[in-house]
Amino acid sequence: MIMKHHKWSINEQAILLKRIGELLARGYPIAEAIESISLHLPKNRKEELYQCLVELRNGTSFHDVLNKLGFHKDLIGYVYFAEQHGSFSEALLEGSSLALVKENDRKKLLKILQYPSLLIFITGFLFVFVQKSLLPKFTSLFNSMSLEENFFMKVLYSFDEYFPIFMAIFLALLASGAIYYVFWFRKITILQQRSQLVKIPIAGRILKLLFTHYFSVQLSFLLAGGISVLEALQLFEKNYRQPFYCQLGREIKQKLLTGENLESILACFPFFEKEFPMIIKHGQENGKLEQELLFFSQHCMLNMEERIEKSLKMIQPVLYLFIGFLVVSMYLAILLPMFNLLDGI
Repeated sequence: MIMKHHKWSINEQAILLKRIGELLARGYPIAEAIESISLHLPKNRKEELYQCLVELRNGTSFHDVLNKLGFHKDLIGYVYFAEQHGSFSEALLEGSSLALVKENDRKKLLKILQYPSLLIFITGFLFVFVQKSLLPKFTSLFNSMSLEENFFMKVLYSFDEYFPIFMAIFLALLASGAIYYVFWFRKITILQQRSQLVKIPIAGRILKLLFTHYFSVQLSFLLAGGISVLEALQLFEKNYRQPFYCQLGREIKQKLLTGENLESILACFPFFEKEFPMIIKHGQENGKLEQELLFFSQHCMLNMEERIEKSLKMIQPVLYLFIGFLVVSMYLAILLPMFNLLDGI
């Protein structure tokens, strides 16, 4: 049966799974949990969840149902692994929490950029007006009176001279990036792609924490459910909706079968935190690998939130500093010549 549905926002997806997780933790069967939640939703969402219940009763897995609803692949991944290890409520709460954090960070970034973007647009308009209308007149007047241009007039002229060069370099870099993506990046394996992505300044560090968090928390849940490491990797390998983790599971499993240690295998992957292999080794030695992995995944999550928050806080001051300097330069470039002319009179 093909579901007719309107796209669920990430926020809606996360909140739905969070509520299901909370009800499951209270002892609700999943069908009753979905039915209970649907009572508080709009009519179109009720109909979609009713179709979910029909699919579930026909034997369709919950992660397949979510896939038909168009849910994000990371959230579907949490549900897929939860169906394997049995810690359903904990996995849904964990996955929804991560999705809400990512969505809130995205909204924060957009909010931070909205006002500066408006200021940049207005400043750009004023800059063009000053540059094309007022400054040429003052320059002509200064030349006729044999006076030197002030520092702020030089700043504006320099900005006008070098900005097109900067834009040309920026567009050239974009074009190079597009060519690199089409002719090389898309053709390498997904593990190599992730290895390249984590080299990006700032964003790469956050991605590395995200990859490590996701892999460690899923492996922790699977091991806590009584599954061996090799069986857990086989489940990763069967998760075709997440090609990265699918190929990662296959790669690690093949190396394990050749006799390599898990910690030495993970140390070869640049998209994991460098402490990750040590955590694995320590967990294997003390017999509490699943607990060590869960604790480390929480550490990665907190570290990721801190880094995102720090990066967001850096963006706005830098933009304001640039805009403020440009506005002050325009203001003084006009005002100072007027004072010089008044002094001459």
